[in-house]
Amino acid sequence: MLCLSIIVLIFKIIIINDVSCDFQGVEGAAAAAHALSLPAEAYGNDAQLEVMWAMKAYNHAEVYFNLISSVDPKFLKLTKSDDMIYTKFREDFSDLDIKNLDPELLKSPEAKEKWRPFCNHFEHLVEDFNYGTLLRLDCEKDYTEENTIFATRIQFFAVEIARNREGYNNVVHSAGVKAKQQKKDKC
Repeated sequence: MLCLSIIVLIFKIIIINDVSCDFQGVEGAAAAAHALSLPAEAYGNDAQLEVMWAMKAYNHAEVYFNLISSVDPKFLKLTKSDDMIYTKFREDFSDLDIKNLDPELLKSPEAKEKWRPFCNHFEHLVEDFNYGTLLRLDCEKDYTEENTIFATRIQFFAVEIARNREGYNNVVHSAGVKAKQQKKDKC
């Protein structure tokens, strides 16, 4: 598995050099989707697969950040199971500070033991519940090397649904609306 600094390095290479891998066009997209859907056991440390995963994770992060910058987060529905995810999350993690996440509360051995039953609860309810994704530590900031941690998809959903419902992502939304207005005023 990639550590965060390697992911950031891959992102920089992808963005700066406009790396496109061998997965171009419709056929390439289908091949990439198929490759990413296979179980992890089917691969060793395949560099091309890691780049595909990094591109997918980066794209997901970018789309999500643009979404909360444009749409009032309290109206967003991220999954069909948002209500269930939020309720279970707040039952299991009532004291978790979601405004500024402490990586130790997600990644330490003790934290992993607490998160595992929560995540597994959604195995058959949320598609790709255990896929890797990127999660912002400080919800008032963008995805950066210092502000991003690798998490499972269900952890991402749990934290971001809570941030949206509890108003923590409003800062990002307000900044996005303000930036759009300033751009519009210049025209």
